[in-house]
Amino acid sequence: MLFPNRTNVHPATFLLLGIPGLEAAHVWISIPFCLVYLLAVMGNCVLVFIIKTQPSLHEPMYLFLCMLSVNDLMLCTTVVPKILSLFWFDDREINFKACLIQIFFIHSLSTMESGFLLAMAFDRYVAICNPLRHSTILTHGVIMALSLAIVLRGVILLTPHPFLLMRLPYCKTNIIAHTYCEFMALIKLACANTRVHRLYGLILAFLTGGLDFIMIICSYILIFHAVFRLPSKEARLKTLSTCGSHVWVILVFYIPAFFSFITHRFGHNIAPHIHILIANIYLLIPPMMNPIIYGVKTKIIRESILKGHFLIHVCPVPRNLES
Repeated sequence: MLFPNRTNVHPATFLLLGIPGLEAAHVWISIPFCLVYLLAVMGNCVLVFIIKTQPSLHEPMYLFLCMLSVNDLMLCTTVVPKILSLFWFDDREINFKACLIQIFFIHSLSTMESGFLLAMAFDRYVAICNPLRHSTILTHGVIMALSLAIVLRGVILLTPHPFLLMRLPYCKTNIIAHTYCEFMALIKLACANTRVHRLYGLILAFLTGGLDFIMIICSYILIFHAVFRLPSKEARLKTLSTCGSHVWVILVFYIPAFFSFITHRFGHNIAPHIHILIANIYLLIPPMMNPIIYGVKTKIIRESILKGHFLIHVCPVPRNLES
């Protein structure tokens, strides 16, 4: 049985174009990209460290937040170093297999992020609608099981992605008009029928982010129903304030995600650089904003940052200087 020579249909490397039409401004565009990445890394590292070292934060909401921060660190690190290499050193080449791996991590980690947001919504639902059983329902064993299920869902559902893309012939060009390897950008290079691949992507998007978002909305409908049954305005406001940070994080993640999804599939008249900037915002802004939102909204985290408690653990004062 003869097998086709895959080198004829799979280029050894792809060339990342960057932001079409703005190539001359790549160095300037790299400045906010770099600053956002540094803020995301520092903010999430500080958040993880504070949650780890503060026993009062070892609650379901903050344990899920800690996992969300680790996920954010991995997500932005998957794309930003290569983007900065492209902007600063004109390093456009990316190996074919490395491109597929990047696509897998981007989509699987985004799916996990959506799952962690849903888990946090479930925590708020139990805490407000069934507060007396909160500690018995969301035990550490349940939290670990939910987290494992979220991770496995992202890995299992997205594993076929690179294998499906690997089977396509790419004989049009090896230039990807994007700053990183993105599923829809790569599909456009294939010289074969990609209807099944596009349909799989749509179904996957609905079964993960779309379904998660619907369930989050349902949980908040139940939460608001319970809150507005409370007798006093003060009690209602106090209860709603516990959801404020989570609501902001949901908006920061889902609004750019929906814009990126819609513009890539239906916004054919939108300029290419707008497509790409929205896609980058979707991956960069949530990891930067999440620790800022929780740092501002959560008293214990805010006080730990202001007092520099995390620095005391990282750089302990020598005993001979304490006195």
